[in-house]
Amino acid sequence: MEQVLWSIGAFIVALGLVVTFHEFGHFWVARRCGVKVLTFSIGFGKPLLRWKGKDGTQYQIAAVPLGGYVRMLDHEVDAVSDHEVAGSFRAKSVGQRFAVVVAGPMANFIFSIAALWLMLMIGMPALKPIIGEVAEGSIAERAGLVRGAEITAIDSRNVQDWQDVNMALVRRIGDAETTFRIREQNGVERDVQVSLRDWNFDPDSESTLNSLGMDVFRPAITSTIAMIAENSPASAADLRIGDKIIGIDGTQSRNWEQTRELIAAKPNTQGLLLIERDGQQEQINVQFGELEGRGYLGIGTSEEPYPDGYIFTLQHGPVQAFAGGVERTWQLMGLTVGMLKKLVTGDIGVNNLSGPVGIAQGAGAHASYGLVYFLSFLALISVSLGVLNLLPIPMLDGGHLLFYAIEWVRGKPVSERIQELSFRVGLLVLVTLLAVTLFNDIGRLIS
Repeated sequence: MEQVLWSIGAFIVALGLVVTFHEFGHFWVARRCGVKVLTFSIGFGKPLLRWKGKDGTQYQIAAVPLGGYVRMLDHEVDAVSDHEVAGSFRAKSVGQRFAVVVAGPMANFIFSIAALWLMLMIGMPALKPIIGEVAEGSIAERAGLVRGAEITAIDSRNVQDWQDVNMALVRRIGDAETTFRIREQNGVERDVQVSLRDWNFDPDSESTLNSLGMDVFRPAITSTIAMIAENSPASAADLRIGDKIIGIDGTQSRNWEQTRELIAAKPNTQGLLLIERDGQQEQINVQFGELEGRGYLGIGTSEEPYPDGYIFTLQHGPVQAFAGGVERTWQLMGLTVGMLKKLVTGDIGVNNLSGPVGIAQGAGAHASYGLVYFLSFLALISVSLGVLNLLPIPMLDGGHLLFYAIEWVRGKPVSERIQELSFRVGLLVLVTLLAVTLFNDIGRLIS
C-alpha cells in the first residue's frame, strides 16, 4: 500500500509539473501576443485556491491534479465590449494564434532541457557499458558479443553508459539489425553486426539487454580463497589464503558457483582438491564438514576487480550540461517520433503502450531511486507530452495547428461545422487510445 501511495504521489508531481509548464507556454506567448487570459488553472474541477492577478487573470489550483488549462478571451463566445475585442484570441492573426498554440509543446521541450541540465549538473551515477554474462545461443552470442567487451558506439553514435545503450536499442525496435562498436579486453576494437530479426522484446518482463541475451557486467566471485574460518575443514587441510580451487575429485571448476555446488554435494566426505598455489598446481586431501545438510569447507572468496573507471559519475559544468540537456532532449524527441512511426506501420504493437497506471509505476520507481533519476523521468514524460500534442489530431495542439495552416493557405478559416466534426473524431481517437493503454496497464498488473 505504501508503494502504491508513493507511486500515486510521484505521478501527481510529475504530471503536475510537465502539464503546468505546458500550459504556462500557452499563457506566456498569449500574453506576449496581446491575448487576454481569463483563467490559468493547475488541475481540473472545483478550485481549491484561487486569486486574481493585477493582469485580471484568475489563477487557481483545482481539485483534480491531472492536468490544467488556460482559458483565453473569445469574442465570439464571451460577452465583450468593442474595445476588448482586440484582446480576443480569435481576433489575432493566424501567425499569432499558431505561436500561442505551438508554445505549449515547445515549453515541454524547454522543460526537458532544464531537467536534464540540472541532472547533469548534480551528477548521475553511471556504469561503463561493459558486457557481463552472455547467454548461450542468444542473439548476443550469435553476433559475437563477449563478456568483458565494452560497447563504445551503436550505429556510429557514441555511448557513454548503459542508459545511452538502452536508448539506442529502444530506437531499433522493429528494425532488422544494428551495429555495435566494441572494445575487447585486449584493447582491439571491432564492429559487430547484431541481427534483430528474431528479437522479441517484452518491456514488461525484461530489459533490452536481457532480451538480447546479455547482462550488465558484474565482477565474478572467484574461487580464490580470501578467508579461512578457524577450526574448519579448510584450516585442518592446510589450505592458505591465495589458493585457487580449480577442481574437486576430478571435476573441473571454472568459477565459484561450480565450486560451491561441488562442495555442497559432499557433506561429511573425504575429497581431493586440485588447487593453484604460487603458479603451481597441487592436490590436497580434505575432510568436508556438514552444515544444514550441505557440504562445508569454511572458506571465503574474493571478487574479481572492477575494470578501470567502470563506475563513474556523469557530471558536467553549466555549459557542457546545457549542451548535454539539448542533445538528450533531441534524442528523446527522435526516439518518441520513431516509436510513433513504428506504431503506425505495425513494426511495434499497441500492447507496448502504457497508460496512467504504467506512468505512475514509472514515476514511483524513478522517484524512489533519487532526484537525478526522477529528473530523467520528468524529461522523458515532458518530451512525450510535447511530441504527442503536436500530432495533427483534433482536440490536440497539433490539430489546431493543422487548421491554422489550412487557414493560412486558403486565406480563410476552416468552417465551424468541419472543425466540430473533426473534434468529435479526435475525441473518439483519444478515448480509444486511453482505453487501450488502460487495458494494457490492467493486463500488466494482473500478470
